[in-house]
Amino acid sequence: MTMTKQTTQQETAILAGGCFWCMVKPFDQWEGVHSVTSGYTGGHTVNPTYEEVCSGETGHTEAVKIVFNPSKISYEQLLDIYWTISDPTDADGQFINRGSSYRPGIFYLNDEQKAKAEASKTVLDQSGRYDKPVVTEITAAGPFYDAEEYHQDFYQKDPEHYQAYRIRSGRDQV
Repeated sequence: MTMTKQTTQQETAILAGGCFWCMVKPFDQWEGVHSVTSGYTGGHTVNPTYEEVCSGETGHTEAVKIVFNPSKISYEQLLDIYWTISDPTDADGQFINRGSSYRPGIFYLNDEQKAKAEASKTVLDQSGRYDKPVVTEITAAGPFYDAEEYHQDFYQKDPEHYQAYRIRSGRDQV
């Protein structure tokens, strides 16, 4: 008798939409999402710290790395979620968080993700949903650095602080 080993198909998506605390929960709750990690990408400093990223000197933006099973949730579905939780018309930050470390972005890992992200952005831009152009950058992914442990799954670790921050941020008025 031959045993076959089952493997779970996994892909990765990297998305930036302002403070990573508010980017985790909306993805974390979907079937097929294996993990959502807060971190930093799009910059030039190796292993940046939160303080360095917030200074704006490293070029990084706060982002989330989503590991998912595409047979349960597609990359396009992740993009649809992303567009509803970010402000794609604001290149200078997101909601109350201002500056380059909070800029929105889609960081693609292959040509297929790039094409899907560009198509999704075009559809959104032409939908009439916004009275300003969609300016979210679509960029090739570079290194992704995990944020410090205290930032991971913040909505679970400190739900009261998370909820108060989320309310103050203006994110839920989108």
